[in-house]
Amino acid sequence: MTSAAIYGCSGHRLTAEERAFYAEAKPWGFILFRRNVDSPDQVRALVSELRDSIGRDDAPVLIDQEGGRVQRLGPPHWPKYPPGSAYLKAVNDPMAARELVRLGARLIAHDLRALGITVDCVPVLDVPVPGAHDIIGDRAYAQDPATVAQLGRAAAEGLLAGGVLPIIKHIPGHGRAFADSHHDLPVVEEDLATLDAWDFLPFKALSDMPMAMTAHVVFTAVDPKRPATTSKKGVRLMREHLGFAGLILSDDLSMKALSGSLTERAEQSLKAGCDVVLHCNGDLGEMRQVAEGTGKLKGEARRRAEAALARIVHTPEPLDAVEARARLEAALSGRFAAAKGPDVGEAQAPDPA
Repeated sequence: MTSAAIYGCSGHRLTAEERAFYAEAKPWGFILFRRNVDSPDQVRALVSELRDSIGRDDAPVLIDQEGGRVQRLGPPHWPKYPPGSAYLKAVNDPMAARELVRLGARLIAHDLRALGITVDCVPVLDVPVPGAHDIIGDRAYAQDPATVAQLGRAAAEGLLAGGVLPIIKHIPGHGRAFADSHHDLPVVEEDLATLDAWDFLPFKALSDMPMAMTAHVVFTAVDPKRPATTSKKGVRLMREHLGFAGLILSDDLSMKALSGSLTERAEQSLKAGCDVVLHCNGDLGEMRQVAEGTGKLKGEARRRAEAALARIVHTPEPLDAVEARARLEAALSGRFAAAKGPDVGEAQAPDPA
């Protein structure tokens, strides 16, 4: 039976040890990073190997393909995409930006579908506040929750139309964090009313999405002791207050915001109410530890997983990719924009998730 986990892998092809581990652990799905990417043919072969290792053609394969700093596929084989903030900056109008965001996401879906990748960890629904850590920064679509919700939905719609599932992240919100959860545990001490009107709003507005990724952030107004990922109160807030009925996926268990062994982190996340846990770095020893704390995907969690996969459109919306890409680049270059924004060739930096 499938286990409630998603794993990475170490390189461009599977090792014999990885293949044996996956065959035994039977994860629900996999995630790719830059270390796994060389050429289109190589990525397609790796995706096929991953699915073959567990004997499931429908196993989801995830990637973080936001644009800007977070883009696992890039030149020379794939175009660069701008960060989320660039769309609104380019046109200075939320409705025009909405069309551009959807177009960008539709093109990303086109790229991913050609490789067999079926899930993109997009859209970022976090809303930054002044002074917050720049781990979100320009990944945010805007600086207010209403516009973030509007543009985030446009991104999700573009992905869905192209046959790729979106994941809203980082529920219930990472924009107010004053630390990077890859390295430290952020603690947010704002009152619930303020969080509800700002941080939570985009997640409530997109509560119909198939999947969500948690924030490794402590919200003292919700649970002063545990980050949302491992908090029963935090997950209950996502389900009951934010109204999210889809699959809840932990953010990467190897991030230093979480404490305890990887086995304990997996156990705590699933006990709190996450449906599936995520481990990204491809370290086989760590994956074995995660597997020790991960049970079978069953009951409501399995139902939500099946419902998420059922949202994949197998006949994508028609797209002239060449024309669409030229239109996006023209708009972002400022030729048809009220204000000049970053082009589709922004530099890439290390991998935040």
